[in-house]
Amino acid sequence: MAASKKQTMSSTVGFEQQLWAAADKMRGHMDPAEYKHVALGLIFLKYISDAFEEKHVILSKEAGANPEDRDEYLADNVFWVHKEARWPYIQSHAKTPQIGKIIDDAMTAIESENPTLKGVLPKDYARPALDKTRLGELIDLISKIGMGGDHRMSKDVLGRVYEYFLSRFASAEGKGGGEFYTPQSVVRLLVEMLEPYKGRIYDPCCGSGGMFVQSEKFIEQHGGRVGDISVYGQESNFTTWRLCKMNLAIRGIEGNIGSKNADTFHSDLHKDLKADYIIANPPFNISDWGGDRLRDDVRWKYGVPPTGNANFAWVQHMVHHLSPRGFAGFVLANGSMSSNTSGEGEIRKRLIDENVVDCMVAMPGQLFYSTQIPVCLWFLAKDRSNGLVAKGTLRDRRGEILFIDARKLGYMETRVNRNLADEDIAYITECYHAWRGEPTTHEAFKDGYKDIAGFCKSAKLDEVKEHGHVLTPGRYVGAEEQEEDAEGFTAKMERLTAQLAEQMNQSQAMDAEIKKQLARVGFRL
Repeated sequence: MAASKKQTMSSTVGFEQQLWAAADKMRGHMDPAEYKHVALGLIFLKYISDAFEEKHVILSKEAGANPEDRDEYLADNVFWVHKEARWPYIQSHAKTPQIGKIIDDAMTAIESENPTLKGVLPKDYARPALDKTRLGELIDLISKIGMGGDHRMSKDVLGRVYEYFLSRFASAEGKGGGEFYTPQSVVRLLVEMLEPYKGRIYDPCCGSGGMFVQSEKFIEQHGGRVGDISVYGQESNFTTWRLCKMNLAIRGIEGNIGSKNADTFHSDLHKDLKADYIIANPPFNISDWGGDRLRDDVRWKYGVPPTGNANFAWVQHMVHHLSPRGFAGFVLANGSMSSNTSGEGEIRKRLIDENVVDCMVAMPGQLFYSTQIPVCLWFLAKDRSNGLVAKGTLRDRRGEILFIDARKLGYMETRVNRNLADEDIAYITECYHAWRGEPTTHEAFKDGYKDIAGFCKSAKLDEVKEHGHVLTPGRYVGAEEQEEDAEGFTAKMERLTAQLAEQMNQSQAMDAEIKKQLARVGFRL
């Protein structure tokens, strides 16, 4: 399938790119990782204030209501904002030397009045190294977001700007960016494959919360109710945990990601959780994960993972937390599909033999800002005998695995990064859904699932065993069918011979001209 040039992520509000360009100019010589917290903290402060102002306007018009009553806001899940923390006050002092301290005081006040934000907001705007003139210019720039009086629309715009800035900071930071951000097209593919309409959604390494945001978007776009899902997550990096808390708050998502950052392997904050959907992008090939201290852990049902690589520790952690009919979709390095190092092959074999692996997708290169390591998507199902999804009942898939080779899909968004177009995501998603027995309107699968050479293959477990329990899709899908060559062999040879003769004649004529010109200036070969 030819990849479209249509960009999935740019269903933008029209000015994100211009806003980013203007904000980026103000960064000066500040490191992207540092500037990220400056900009995102201000966007969050603007959101908090706009949401407060919307409620303030409503209360001001209600008879007997007090627009300065804190409880009125908390009862409606709106953060209370002290007068000197509201955006108009911040903006009115943007050009003063004290603006850094004013922002820090505002952040402190918001945290003290709203316990769920305690320890989350950045409070180092007063530091001498931060240029206060540039800070004031950034405040003026962010003040333009959502202008027009419609506070509800303003909040949505702020959420989208926050998400857009997260992606751009990930790109600007390069390798370090992947620690907090998964490209939106990858997140969207994972979510649309799993269709998390209802139940508990869990991400054990949730980064800045993109999986949760996209899950709620999916539900809203498909007519479901956001209140039908509950969100659980965990993040080990403190600054990333803070980004996630702000990202969820700016989207109005009540997520349980713990009161602190914590290591998922050594301090599991959701030990008793059995999730209906797990969606994750765990860090690849982590060697210093402390596996030597967890040799007898209850999570290692399929074998003890090697201490030098956490890939199959992540896999088994997720299987452990699945409900009896739960589904999981996650990103891993391609090596996980074939490695036999330190018992990894045996763990993979048991996962296959016990009918946990549902689908494998080989992804195109250059999708991630953080790594050039080729990646794949794993899709697991705790019970593949049947199951209910939004569109009906799934068929019995035991004894089969779907392999999808999507390496040729996508388009180059920049010189170094690839993206998936809408039709790429639909092609992969509808292939999986058709194979599971769901109805689809996609042209390729409107009559039901079928193997497509070079793209997808439903393989029996016996065939997988013949390949040594290797899960690389390229081993199964075969070569892409080539269009039949209408030109016969003899005709093709005559055409190519004529082209070669023409090229040789042109070369000889060029040589003769060069010699002629050299002779004119007295140079002889």
